[in-house]
Amino acid sequence: MKKFFTSESVTEGHPDKVCDIISDSVLDAILEKDPTARVACECMASTGLVLITGEITTECYVDIQKIARDAIREIGYSRAKYGFDADTCAIITAINEQSPDIALGVDNSWEYRKSGDRYDRVGAGDQGMMFGYACDETEELMPMAITLAHKLTKKLTEVRKNGTLPYLRPDGKSQVTVEYEDGKFVGVDTIVVSAQHSDTVETEQLRADIQKYVVNEVIAPDMMNKDVKIYINPTGRFEVGGPKADSGLTGRKIIVDTYGGYCPHGGGAFSGKDPTKVDRSAAYYARYVAKNIVKAGLAKECRIEVAYAIGVARPVSLFVDTNGTGRLSDEMLSKIIEKEFDFRPLAIIEKLDLRKPVYKQTASYGHFGRKGFSWEQTDRAEELKAKYLK
Repeated sequence: MKKFFTSESVTEGHPDKVCDIISDSVLDAILEKDPTARVACECMASTGLVLITGEITTECYVDIQKIARDAIREIGYSRAKYGFDADTCAIITAINEQSPDIALGVDNSWEYRKSGDRYDRVGAGDQGMMFGYACDETEELMPMAITLAHKLTKKLTEVRKNGTLPYLRPDGKSQVTVEYEDGKFVGVDTIVVSAQHSDTVETEQLRADIQKYVVNEVIAPDMMNKDVKIYINPTGRFEVGGPKADSGLTGRKIIVDTYGGYCPHGGGAFSGKDPTKVDRSAAYYARYVAKNIVKAGLAKECRIEVAYAIGVARPVSLFVDTNGTGRLSDEMLSKIIEKEFDFRPLAIIEKLDLRKPVYKQTASYGHFGRKGFSWEQTDRAEELKAKYLK
């Protein structure tokens, strides 16, 4: 039985990603000086304007305007002719402190007042559900479509910044459709790449260059179906991009940030949030757990849902689904996960070392399936394999 699945990615110059990067740049700057700060920083960008808002409680000072301008410049919006640039855009800030009602439950949870267990002390910063996922489809233990889509946008940015294609501008997108037969990846069916560019390049030249330096460099011929469809700038021109073409907003690319739609999403964004916000930290930990389950050989695919109540440290529910690929039953795997992994916020923060300024680099090209992040470790896999696969 044939099935097709599609995922997309966007470059760091996409207006929504500009906002994610600014939000996480502010977060990193604060965590570098105050690791226990409470940060929920959001951003909106439009033509000539950036609005930075949210709730921040900290003892330190950071220059938010400078942080935002430096981030915009690093992305590549460095000239007024691009329609949006670091030096001329207006930056407005509207920052408040975290609500004392939220802080009450985060700082001194309901369970801690009864148990005295230090890991019960930090309650969840909000209610909600988070998902984590892993599969053995790729080396990264990620779904194929989102993995390839991210590689395309990352390569698109690389050839812009290293001067290979100097006429490219920061905004861009990719989309990849993959084909499955009886649940197995068999090939890439459709590739879409849209790249912002200057007015100096002809459309046919741009299409040939992106085919050569981006598509062919990322996706090997033997991965493509014989009748693969490739669309490069299908409308023809893409000269106006970034916040001039479309307003941007922190957290509007949550599917791009996670699994490309291959796994459900609880709805909470990541960028700009410190790790007491389980929207971010619990989603990272659920990915870590799912990845270790798959790497251990306990399942070929693992989806985990965890849910919290505000001010309560322990999750209110944990759900495991291996889509029939588990070496053990989903019920048994759920019990193993509850026994082996601690989903309380403080335990997550300490295990994954989340109070460090590592978040700006997560804000583009996906939060998962990339090297160098603590939640991508598979340090428990061999132990789990030895204990539960006998």
